[in-house]
Amino acid sequence: MNGSRYFLDTNAIIQLLKGNKQLLNILKNADYIAISIISRLEFLSFSGLSNNDKLLYENFEKCISVIDLSTKNIKLLNAIPSLKINSTLKLPDVIISTSADIYNCILVTADKKLLSQSLCQNISFSSI
Repeated sequence: MNGSRYFLDTNAIIQLLKGNKQLLNILKNADYIAISIISRLEFLSFSGLSNNDKLLYENFEKCISVIDLSTKNIKLLNAIPSLKINSTLKLPDVIISTSADIYNCILVTADKKLLSQSLCQNISFSSI
């Protein structure tokens, strides 16, 4: 393994589950892949989600970590407010970016604003 740790934004999850070859290549040798509970909720809230989409997502989630916002996650919960105050990002994006940073992951997103304001290392991808 190469020690690569990745944190996926919601748009990366969507593209990965659509079979985006660029993302598949990036993630195929990952040691760790995580998402935020925010991305989980965003994905599962899409109105046009089919039963196949839900099943595909459930199988995907079995292979990754989902980072929550429990009160036990003190380091993350303490970092979010101070970063939000100094950012023009929306709170869900701050939570995702901060989570990637706290968990020492590369943030994977196509969101240009999030890429420009993220404190952690990040990579972009092109959608299919």
